[in-house]
Amino acid sequence: MSDWTLTPEKIHLNHGSYGAVPRAAQAHQLELKTAMDANPCTWFMGQAAALAGTRAEVAAFLQVDPNDMALVSNASAGVSVVYNSLPFARGAEIVTTDHAYGAVLEGARRVARECGGEVRVAVVPLEADAELACELVMAQVTERTALIVLDQVTSATARRFPVVEIARAAKELGVPVLVDGAHAPGAEAVAVPDFEGFWVGNLHKFACAPRGTAALVARGPLRSYLHPLIDSWGFPHEFPESFDHVGTQDITSWMAAKTSFDTIENHYGWDAVRRYSTALADYGQSIIAEALSAVTGDNAAVDVGMPVGQLRLVRLPAGLATTHEGSHAVRAWISDNLDIETAITTFGGVGYVRLSSHVYNTAKDFEDFAERAVPELFRLATT
Repeated sequence: MSDWTLTPEKIHLNHGSYGAVPRAAQAHQLELKTAMDANPCTWFMGQAAALAGTRAEVAAFLQVDPNDMALVSNASAGVSVVYNSLPFARGAEIVTTDHAYGAVLEGARRVARECGGEVRVAVVPLEADAELACELVMAQVTERTALIVLDQVTSATARRFPVVEIARAAKELGVPVLVDGAHAPGAEAVAVPDFEGFWVGNLHKFACAPRGTAALVARGPLRSYLHPLIDSWGFPHEFPESFDHVGTQDITSWMAAKTSFDTIENHYGWDAVRRYSTALADYGQSIIAEALSAVTGDNAAVDVGMPVGQLRLVRLPAGLATTHEGSHAVRAWISDNLDIETAITTFGGVGYVRLSSHVYNTAKDFEDFAERAVPELFRLATT
């Protein structure tokens, strides 16, 4: 029996958005839900103690100290915890980049509005290497900078940022750093970089945990400011114990996460998955870029300065998916008409297809996209 329950009627090339949960983890979560509903009083009265054990399991997978990590529902929730907890002074500035995830950027803008400050955006070319990216980000830092917010792996542009180097430079200036590592767990052998500051990451993407599972790691003195988004019975405690008291919340996705991690390790091996997925992504990017270049006459290959193993970017025909709304429309059209699930993104007014690969993908998946989707994308762009 396959480990995966993805519908065979679709080709799934968008693991990077919502992941895929192994069958064993789905079954484990269902067992937990059944136990919860069989005796909710006992379940919820003992939930905090159970959650402390679950937190240790997830921390072991991420190779971090469980005393530095709390569980949250997704990376955006972890970002919101930091935004809502830190004491931003009047006129405070937040520095980020033009690659920032939209929801994270909007949260920064909200904080800036509330404190009468500003969000300063570093414009970083897609092809920028680590040195240039670091230089451009730090150039936006002023005496008012209260926080630097960085993507470890960007969503729209499928590239890395040199978060450790930037965090090191920021520490010298006394500026804290928040790293959005939504795509890192599972994709990176060491998902949480070694720096003092805040890191958030989704476990439901490349790590394949049930959805709604994410981690918030906090190191350094500012962690004492962190409090949960919901005021519950954790108020006598500090981070991370205060986050173990989540009230009447279904945490079975968190509790079943280790089953996902163990399934991948025992059936495939995490290192083998990363090697396979990276090689497959290289192949998929190559044949799709070649196919698009052939029909458009333009080079569809993209120079990404710090590429990511399982994520790849290919430029779409000119005029296609030039806005956020347009990218969603193209993605939906491909899904509805070609039965291919993928990610269509936009950056700087240019549309891209963002390819994801995982252990359940094969070369044929990408070959099918090149054969069937590429001609249709060209047709959509020209009509």
